[in-house]
Amino acid sequence: MSSHLVVVSDSVFPNLDPAREVLSAIGAELQMAQGPTPEAIVRAATAADALLVTYATITAEMIQQMKRCRIVSRFGIGVDNVDIAAATEAGIVVTKVPDYCIDEVSDHAMALLLALVRKIPFSNAQVHAGMWAMSAVVPIHRLRGSVLGLVGFGRIPQAVAPKAKAFGIRVVAFDPYVPPEIFMRAGVERVDLSQLLRVSDYVSIHSPLLPETRDLFNDDTFGQMKPTAYLINTARGPIVDEAGLARALDAGQLAGAALDVMPQEPPVNSPLVGRANVIITPHTSFYSEESLVDLQVKAAQEVVRVLGGQAPRNPVNPEAVQRTA
Repeated sequence: MSSHLVVVSDSVFPNLDPAREVLSAIGAELQMAQGPTPEAIVRAATAADALLVTYATITAEMIQQMKRCRIVSRFGIGVDNVDIAAATEAGIVVTKVPDYCIDEVSDHAMALLLALVRKIPFSNAQVHAGMWAMSAVVPIHRLRGSVLGLVGFGRIPQAVAPKAKAFGIRVVAFDPYVPPEIFMRAGVERVDLSQLLRVSDYVSIHSPLLPETRDLFNDDTFGQMKPTAYLINTARGPIVDEAGLARALDAGQLAGAALDVMPQEPPVNSPLVGRANVIITPHTSFYSEESLVDLQVKAAQEVVRVLGGQAPRNPVNPEAVQRTA
């Protein structure tokens, strides 16, 4: 009989073999919940020592019923779908994987920027519709000498910066939580949000979803941006007020937007769908075959550490670590 039970609440992976292999080091049994509903997850996790979570919401009520659980390990960077306070109160460590898709998301952000500025999706659609005319896509401006503003300056935007610089783009960033020496080492100018909005030709969002960042981009924010500017979001959908962005585009306050994340996924009756100056990708910026393996392995390794009596590498609530021993 296995000494540990690890339950997976929900999964987007073709299989869980990488995680299963890591967990085999401690002889853990891996079980999948019958569905992503709270009832199915609790039913599977009541006797679990650990819970691996992708997108399922883990509420305080659910956590209270997970009496044996010592760790909730998220397959991802953000943990806004887990009630951290309730987990901490229950003595459950919550972990994340902040370093698994840095190349993928930074590449995707740059790809969206290039596609917007060069109007590639629009041009492609025009040609496939039978039109071959440069006049349909003017104006297009030169990348070299333009300004990219990064909202948030963690691992991913730090990887975006040199990629943008390779195109001759000047990079500025706003992040009140990152020390000045990180900006200096990256050769990126540290600015406040208002200045970033005023000077940037492209604004790329890389902030976590927090109470203070929800709807950070709204009517007021859009009003501070250049009417020729483009907005890119590969972070979290609710950071952008969807209706406000639609109004800004309608009013000509922005030139366009590229979004890999939406407030509601998939988008239903979104005022942004169907616009020629809006690119939407289905939350795929994190994806590559290699990143999915990294994600499973690193999330499972946190489970092995905690169940083995070691400290996790990336705890969200380190105050709960002592209580898992």
